[in-house]
Amino acid sequence: MATTRTAHTVWEGSLTEGAGEVTLDSSGIGKYPVSWPSRAEAANGKTSPEELIAAAHSSCYSMALSHGLTGAGNPPTRLTTQAEVTFQPGTGITGIHLTVEGEVPGLDEAAFLAAAEDAKKNCPVSQALTGTTITLDAKLA
Repeated sequence: MATTRTAHTVWEGSLTEGAGEVTLDSSGIGKYPVSWPSRAEAANGKTSPEELIAAAHSSCYSMALSHGLTGAGNPPTRLTTQAEVTFQPGTGITGIHLTVEGEVPGLDEAAFLAAAEDAKKNCPVSQALTGTTITLDAKLA
């Protein structure tokens, strides 16, 4: 069964001097301030679309890798994934770099790297971002 998740943003003012607030509607877990400076300069306690994409990508990737490893008979003990989304004002998102470290009993490095690459290609967020270069560093703990 398909699911739909929603969020909304209220923005006030111009792009560079205005500010907004993102609300995660489906989960109800919070409201987060957003601004142009938090996107193009320093975060200063506010989020950005790129940080939200990084959160979505790191969590989706971790789930996809866990699923693939478990399906191959090697369930992970722990996966730690970081997503770095690079934004260039005037150009847009120029790349995403995933870094994952896994604790997977009984699995060798080569098998982990193959599973990590497969998850990078097949995670739904990676697939949604196919126009963006996605790179990966993966290692066992």
